[in-house]
Amino acid sequence: MNSGTSAAPSVAWIDANQRVLAAEFARLKAQLAGEDTAPARQAIKEARAMLPSDAAIDELSAAFGLSTFERDLLLLCAGVEMDSGLAAQCAACDAAPGRRYATFALALATLEDPHWSALTPVGPLRAWRLLDIKDDQALATSRLIVDERVLHYLAGVNYLDPRLAPLLRAQAAPAAMAAGHARIVEAAAQALQPSDRRTAVVQFVGDDCAGQEDIAAATAARLGLQLFVLRTADVPADLHDADALSVLWRREAALLGTALLVLVDHDDGHAAIAARWVERAGGVVMIAAPQALALDRPERRFTIDRPDAVEQKRLWIQALGPAAARLNGALDAVAAQFRLSTDTILRTARMLGPSIASAPEPEAALWQACRTSVRGGLDTLAHRVEPIATWSQLILPAPQMATLRQIATHVRRRLTVYEEWGFAGTSARGLGISALFSGESGTGKTMAAEVLANELGLDLYRIDLASMVSKYIGETEKNLRRVFDAAEASGAILLFDEADALFGKRSDVKEGHDRYANIEVSYLLQRMEAYRGLAILTTNNAAALDPAFQRRLRFTVAFPFPDAEHRERIWRGVFPARTPLMGIDYAKLARLNVAGGSIRNIAMNAAFLAAEAAGPVRMSHLLHAARGEAAKRERPPSDAETRGWV
Repeated sequence: MNSGTSAAPSVAWIDANQRVLAAEFARLKAQLAGEDTAPARQAIKEARAMLPSDAAIDELSAAFGLSTFERDLLLLCAGVEMDSGLAAQCAACDAAPGRRYATFALALATLEDPHWSALTPVGPLRAWRLLDIKDDQALATSRLIVDERVLHYLAGVNYLDPRLAPLLRAQAAPAAMAAGHARIVEAAAQALQPSDRRTAVVQFVGDDCAGQEDIAAATAARLGLQLFVLRTADVPADLHDADALSVLWRREAALLGTALLVLVDHDDGHAAIAARWVERAGGVVMIAAPQALALDRPERRFTIDRPDAVEQKRLWIQALGPAAARLNGALDAVAAQFRLSTDTILRTARMLGPSIASAPEPEAALWQACRTSVRGGLDTLAHRVEPIATWSQLILPAPQMATLRQIATHVRRRLTVYEEWGFAGTSARGLGISALFSGESGTGKTMAAEVLANELGLDLYRIDLASMVSKYIGETEKNLRRVFDAAEASGAILLFDEADALFGKRSDVKEGHDRYANIEVSYLLQRMEAYRGLAILTTNNAAALDPAFQRRLRFTVAFPFPDAEHRERIWRGVFPARTPLMGIDYAKLARLNVAGGSIRNIAMNAAFLAAEAAGPVRMSHLLHAARGEAAKRERPPSDAETRGWV
């Protein structure tokens, strides 16, 4: 009856199995009464002949290696629950009308081939929790009861043990997968062939968590098994509880035909506990983790990363079907930008399928759906900035503007250069697009990041490096890893503010703290070089940064303090078209020696003053706002800067 991934038992099997049980109970009743068992044995033979496959009691006996006596003892305990006549016969044998249950003493006296070891804790009946001792009387006279899960199995009803149901999640085989992942399924299934199931464990490592689950489910299906997933956080730390879970799981693996995937979280403190538990787990066991667990058991390891751009495009075409034809070349850009799992691609395609066929701009709809589908993890770790600034609002010298446009080109043309032209195959290092934006506060560093995000249609996340640096060893790297791992799927633009908090000139290693600070720097550099999105660091003091660090960045953009000409351009573009203005002299405003950020603050504050006065923005409002802005810096504007404003 081992169902695994197959259909439920047929009605014919259930009826024949029940006839086998009834005949077995009749045999036991005759045996207890000292009567001839031949008629019952003939009925058992006839019922078995009608079975399309083995009876449940025979499958269970073979799975757990029960002796003839142990098999009959289990049947006796099941019979007193299912056959009132057998329960009455037990009471008659003991000459005790109230003792309508099985005891070990009764079994030893009446069943064939008895042996005392049948009820030891290490014997299969108790070790596998098939039977339990109900009373605290002498072992021989205590009531024996069959486990409810086992009782229903013998009756032909097979289900996941309710004690495991809250801990395990069923995982169905995927409808589609990347070709590389399909090859891993075949290799993993080969490693878990029946002769190896007692010892082999398969570990799936890499950055595609959903892909690991899909491959594990497909591997289980390839073996004719149903996959269940257990999170390491749900493995008990207590040894006795962990052992009980192990027994229940191994019993389910035999009764239900199942495989297990142990899912390890990134920073899961339970990983060591889970590794110890896996050492004892039986049946088909697989592990999904960012990094492999250290095991003493024989194992095979497979790296499961998200599909590459070429494979993602193929999956999109397969998932979207005829609607893919409306997307023209958009799939190339989507596949190059987003590192999506097969599951995410399939879900997004199902959601978008009908709308793509009728949407006026299907490419934009697909791009936006991909952006929103991968935001969840990063939204909890960083602040998402809605990019609204455009190139026309960014006032910078020509060289800086050219470099920013070059950055956008590198992001946009990654698939062509890295994949089609082969640069990704020469080295995995240096594929990340990294940039350093340096300059005083308010010179446009954040606005430039917004412009790039707006131009490229990407999410922009601002990460405060100062808040990520921890005094505890290893915590800074852990914080950074969470951000980069969450960002990998989306390729979002990461804006690390206050780089000075971590990337000041690296000190010589004179004490332990210096060494760990250098480790933190090296870790971030490594992740930036591997990150295939755009990572931007900002600093107010580029001179304080180690030149060795700066050399590992692909782009460096110095945001100069604006001169009078650039300040006038900023002033001319700072007011929205609908803002009422009167008597504004931009040349005079440009004499005020402030950066673009301060100019925007002054313009907005002046607008509020004008709105309160129910009139247009005038130079007097701007003078008042400029003095308020200067008060924040404790440096009032000079007479030369504001002469002639009013």
